[in-house]
Amino acid sequence: MELAALREADPLLLPDCAEAYEQLAAAFQQHVDEWQSGVHDRTTRSGWLGTAADACRASLQQTDDRLIAARTELRRIGACLRAGADALQLTQAELTSALADARAAGVTVDADGSAPLDPAEATAERHDPDARARHGELSQRVRTVLDRADALDQALADQLTGFTRAATDGSGLTDRSFAPDPYTPAPLSPQITAPDFLRNAVPPPSASPATVAAWWRSLPADQQQRLITTRPDLIGNRDGLPATARDQANRLLLQRYLTDFAARSWRSVTDQLKLDGFRAIQDRLDRSPATPPVLLYGISGEGQGRGILSFGNPDTASNVSAYVPGLGTELRSVGGKDGDRAFNVWSAAHTADPTRTTASMVWLGYDPPPGVDKFDPQTLAVMGKSRASAGAETYDRFMAGLRASHEGPPAHLTALGHSYGSLTVGLAGQRSGGTGADEMILIGSPGTGAQQAAQLGVGAGHVWVGAADNDPVTYLPDPLKEAVGDHEQRWFGRDPASAEFGAHRFEVADGPSGSFRAHSNYLDPSGGNSLYNIGQIISGHPDRTQPQVPR
Repeated sequence: MELAALREADPLLLPDCAEAYEQLAAAFQQHVDEWQSGVHDRTTRSGWLGTAADACRASLQQTDDRLIAARTELRRIGACLRAGADALQLTQAELTSALADARAAGVTVDADGSAPLDPAEATAERHDPDARARHGELSQRVRTVLDRADALDQALADQLTGFTRAATDGSGLTDRSFAPDPYTPAPLSPQITAPDFLRNAVPPPSASPATVAAWWRSLPADQQQRLITTRPDLIGNRDGLPATARDQANRLLLQRYLTDFAARSWRSVTDQLKLDGFRAIQDRLDRSPATPPVLLYGISGEGQGRGILSFGNPDTASNVSAYVPGLGTELRSVGGKDGDRAFNVWSAAHTADPTRTTASMVWLGYDPPPGVDKFDPQTLAVMGKSRASAGAETYDRFMAGLRASHEGPPAHLTALGHSYGSLTVGLAGQRSGGTGADEMILIGSPGTGAQQAAQLGVGAGHVWVGAADNDPVTYLPDPLKEAVGDHEQRWFGRDPASAEFGAHRFEVADGPSGSFRAHSNYLDPSGGNSLYNIGQIISGHPDRTQPQVPR
């Protein structure tokens, strides 16, 4: 598509056409009502019996079905035109933003969307690699928007062609169903399935959180709000979008999940756990005080259920922490004990430095291994790190999203992992680029998959470890390493609390001996100085922590 074609297109013409079809459908509905009451119902209720009566009723029913199908087809055309208009407006807004950035950078964009370098620019940028990169990025942005607009134009044209074909051959009169569910676009006819125009108008799943953030900022406020309210499924869990937008969208999604799962006549054990989780999160939102504000940063029925709560706004806070729970965590824990722990972290950091705003998040964006009521070493021994590896990739992207959507100076960002969650955080830190965090806190850790703190992406001096002396998880050995006398190896790498690992160990309560409770109180008041120390680290005052001698 040419630049001028997209820039000069008038998307308001499509809603006008859609309204015309909707009015036509409403008028046709009156015709259907008159037919049903005046002909169909009177005949079928007349008491007329016999072969001729049966044949007449069959013919009348066929006519009735065709009338309803015709009305449905009119409504589908209207819905298709409205969806196309919304997608076109988003694409135009993105183009406007890209062209404005190009003008500000002194980049000239040709009619086909390309931005060739003139000789003077080429000479200047040869000595400035950053300028050349910016030039290429702006050119690619414009070209991507035009390609997306071209795909939208073709898809919408295909749909309208399909409607014409269905009207010509009569196939549009064979289906009377219509489901105006924005999450599952209805079929346009038995032969045609509607593309999700809006889904295709937003950045693809492969787009970086920074790209998503830039796209969102390019949209006018009214279009942003329209997307939130009409398509929360595209907004609520998209890394890089503002926390307040995600919160609005996810509260709408939560209501949908509650309704959907509660209405199921039969629920599997997993479905029931998800429903319990959704209810617990809704209860947490209902009863939370105004300070700090509680934002529903993520919600999903994926896997065992996904949930992210933030105590405080991570986009405006000076200090942000993202806590990853571990073994045995269920979705209901986000609204329950792990929500309590995230709040405790917020309180500790706020107390440590009330002059700086804080956001404390609990992140259940992966499927932790199922837990047990009492500690059983075999639970950890058989579970491998595949779940943590999958979670690490998602957590890494989530952390990049926090950076991309943050307002003002960068936040002091802390990655916090407990139990199996510390493995997830540790593996995320070992990915290319790390988590983007400034600090990493590991508590109750069975290992991180690393042999040295320096491997975790934040620098050894910014890795902090809390390990209760009576926490059995922190002692779970790697049997192969143990057999050759390396007593510092845990199931997932070297003991993070060991001197050889090279992290800072801080003081925590020893916890009761011979009990699994010592593994679960790091973020509770019963954890001794644990919360105090964590609060100091998150608030940017690590010099105030109370150290503990490494193992």
